[in-house]
Amino acid sequence: MAQPQNFDAQDIKRRMTGAIDALKHDFGGLRTGRASSSLLDPIQVDAYGANMPLAQVASVSVPEPRLLQISVWDRGLVIAVEKAIRASNLGLNPQTEGQVIRLRMPDLTQDRRKELVKVAHQYAEKARIAVRNVRRDGMDLLKQLEKAHLMSEDEQKKKADDVQKMTDDTIKDIEQVLKHKEQEIMQV
Repeated sequence: MAQPQNFDAQDIKRRMTGAIDALKHDFGGLRTGRASSSLLDPIQVDAYGANMPLAQVASVSVPEPRLLQISVWDRGLVIAVEKAIRASNLGLNPQTEGQVIRLRMPDLTQDRRKELVKVAHQYAEKARIAVRNVRRDGMDLLKQLEKAHLMSEDEQKKKADDVQKMTDDTIKDIEQVLKHKEQEIMQV
């Protein structure tokens, strides 16, 4: 049987924090009525025979609070970028002038806001699941170490309590980030 590796509380904390970072990144792509270049991060453009992130074929700027401006570097990719934006389900209508595409942020309807809140809850649940998976990995490792007599039962219980506390704290952080995003979306 393989020797279990050592327990590293910092690694577990880092992985749980990574779930929150991923959640914040996902939330960056949710529209709140204000223009944000991170809104376009998930968009993939069919360019040069491959799917590429929009940021690799154009630069995105925010000249006004409700306007995004995309400067496509290669004139031949303007139509592909426009098509990718329309296919993204972000509810944006690209207006093209030469190699520049402008995206005006439309007002969000109440129904659209409620839809975005549901999406935010889905992202938060994905983060909670990631944290619980990290918790499970940590608990399994502690049990293996105790079973292999590399750790006393008391030490295993203490570290298991620490892992549970980290999990609870991280879930609370996820709830705070979600609550903040909900308020941001629902502001009229």
